Amino acid sequence: MTRTDAHDDVCDEPVAPEQSVGFDPGPRAEVLPSREVPLGGLRGMTVSRSLPQREVPTIGAWCFLDRFGPQRTTMRVEPHPHIGLQTVTWPLTGEIRHRDSIGSDIVLRPGALNLMTSGRGIAHSEYSITDEPIDLDALQLWVALPEHSRHGDHGFESHTSLPEVTLAAPSGAISSNTPDAVAVVVMGTFAGTTSPATTHTPIVGAELRLPAGATVHLPLEQAWEHGLALIDGDMTVRDDEAALPDVTEGDILYLGNRRSEATVSTTSGARIFLLGGEPFPDDLVMWWNFVGRSHDEVAEARRAWEARESRFGHVVGHDDTRVPAPPMPEVRLTPRRRRATGT
Repeated sequence: MTRTDAHDDVCDEPVAPEQSVGFDPGPRAEVLPSREVPLGGLRGMTVSRSLPQREVPTIGAWCFLDRFGPQRTTMRVEPHPHIGLQTVTWPLTGEIRHRDSIGSDIVLRPGALNLMTSGRGIAHSEYSITDEPIDLDALQLWVALPEHSRHGDHGFESHTSLPEVTLAAPSGAISSNTPDAVAVVVMGTFAGTTSPATTHTPIVGAELRLPAGATVHLPLEQAWEHGLALIDGDMTVRDDEAALPDVTEGDILYLGNRRSEATVSTTSGARIFLLGGEPFPDDLVMWWNFVGRSHDEVAEARRAWEARESRFGHVVGHDDTRVPAPPMPEVRLTPRRRRATGT
């Protein structure tokens, strides 16, 4: 999905490089609140954005999380470019037609992972499949590509069958008649189970589905940082028998790293998206639909898109219609570096 709020990512408070080298956040318990962002365009949509945050720009390689919905709308996102990232589209309600500049033309449906890898450059469009408003709800996430693959090949893959893990109750918990809680492993590895999707860094993305009254144990990789994004319902997270801060729908509970487990409970039932991975080693410059490493790199990508160069290809079916790039900011883009603050 294209962004129109490009200047939101301008960072004019550079941090000393030594603060982000070998970043080790330690155990955290911080609420990352979502915010409403209007996307604009011919048929404007409003999304709920919970990542990036100024203090926590990435969780592992995850650098972006939008939820568009639930709403009744007509989606018309014209061709737009990406560099340096993977887009992870996880539909919750409704169907969306994806077309891109490498020839993909597919309808995205709930329960299927749709993964586009930009590499050096790609363009795509997203349309709801009818001309009338429909119920739409989905998560749109970005994964930053590491140095060894961010200038590489582009690609698209869709996975309609993903592995599931039964979430165990904590040791000593009283059994109940509630249905099993499960985790759908969307990206990477969780609890020894690996998604078939292509990844370029150690990562996890999993949808947790908890029935009403469930209490479950989440095994975590201690070297990775993690966050729990509440899609809907309610959740209480405990660590060493202490309750962590409450979150509302759309927010992320950031757990940091050096945790081997967490216990999650729900009263009414919950859907939660687990984000995690090895702390990303590079400082990122994110602007519009680009994930780069410097102002000049992003400016060159913008120039190439506006010049209609072959770097991004052409999305069939849209003639010459496409999303124009916003103007570059008047200040130089600087990286958002990880802060060592927080408890």
